[in-house]
Amino acid sequence: MTNVKAKNFPKDFKWGVTISAYQNEGKWNTYGKGKSIWDTFTNEPGFKKGNGNVATNFYHHYKEDIKRAKDLNLDVFRFSISWARILPKGTGSINPKGVRFYHDVINTCIELDIEPWVTLYHWDLPQTLENKGGWTNRNIIDWFSEYVEFCTKEYGNKVKKWIVLNEPMSFVGLGYFMGMHAPGKKGILNFLPAAHHTTLCQAIGGRIVRKNVENAFVGTTFSCSVVKPVNRLVKHKRAAERIDALLNRFFIEPALGLGYPTDSIPGLKQIENYFKEGDKELMQFDFDFIGVQYYFKIVAKHSLLPPLLFATEIPATKRNVKTNNMGMEIYPKGLLKMLEKFSAYENVKDIYITESGVCFDDKLKDEKIKDKNRIKYLKKTFYYTLMALEKNSKVKGYFAWTLVDNFEWAEGISARFGLYYTDFVTQKRFIKKSGLWLQKFLSKR
Repeated sequence: MTNVKAKNFPKDFKWGVTISAYQNEGKWNTYGKGKSIWDTFTNEPGFKKGNGNVATNFYHHYKEDIKRAKDLNLDVFRFSISWARILPKGTGSINPKGVRFYHDVINTCIELDIEPWVTLYHWDLPQTLENKGGWTNRNIIDWFSEYVEFCTKEYGNKVKKWIVLNEPMSFVGLGYFMGMHAPGKKGILNFLPAAHHTTLCQAIGGRIVRKNVENAFVGTTFSCSVVKPVNRLVKHKRAAERIDALLNRFFIEPALGLGYPTDSIPGLKQIENYFKEGDKELMQFDFDFIGVQYYFKIVAKHSLLPPLLFATEIPATKRNVKTNNMGMEIYPKGLLKMLEKFSAYENVKDIYITESGVCFDDKLKDEKIKDKNRIKYLKKTFYYTLMALEKNSKVKGYFAWTLVDNFEWAEGISARFGLYYTDFVTQKRFIKKSGLWLQKFLSKR
């Protein structure tokens, strides 16, 4: 397992790294940027994990950070555009400073010969639009379309690789059902309309990219988890099937023309209350690729709560397994299973692992970080990725999460995923042992 080499992968296999706007940029209320739901959420008095007001100050350090990605021998730099930095009020007037910033980021990538991949939406909805209902308001189709139209016309002559949404189940489920992420809404009556409007925007966004960008290569990304029942009892197996349907099937199957997975979760038929004529066709889009984003395994059991799902997760911390410092099970083999699962869809073309990583409580000592466990994770992950290729998986690339330790949403700065260590006081970066290992690994292609 430890003998996997970069040259074992196809020559056109893409190696990259992923970051996001809110988690890295900082400059949250300057240079013309409007407020996003995450700016609001993390600056509320009740939120105790800090905020992304400064984050890693990518706004002023983008040149050095993109150079760091290049120094790791990577092919791709994936980043997201902040909707509120382009359109401070969500629609209407454009912020020229924000527009210029992303031109500078893209130009830096091109100058360094590292390919820019742009994510249009990575969770940071403009607060002005949330004030009108956000993703629960069907008007978001028009708001999102205006935003995508502008970005693709503005940057499409230089950027050919586009990702519409980042992990819709994460931002809808955690933000509009469980209330754990911005905007902190809860309940099925928020979840269902938000989910349906997100599904529509996913496909409509893809159409706009393809219309406006010559030779576009357009995809969208999905969070996914291996889901296993706690034991062989039928009720627990069915519980695992329902969680799998929610986490792994919910957003991809409508795009493929298969509809929502109501076969496994009959209660989801309530989502049809938010349908309008033509929606079944509008939800479909023939993406050039999908992004798979894998982090952890779930063990499920039958439960009366939550309703509709009637299933719950048994926390990894109660199962005597290896966990990261967010309490999630470290299970690299699950990536193989996910690649097999998504490759089995007939109409899925290419697959990219657009996020994969592990967080630990990394310690800086003498400007060095010895993160042996992350190196072990990378070795195992690459092994299972190569195994997937040998089994004729459609996987075409691997993008690590993430370049530098950043602001990790509701976990704050304690969850360190980076290949570089960030000192959040000085904003200095220090390459970790895992970063050096990856650099060497990729040098031998």
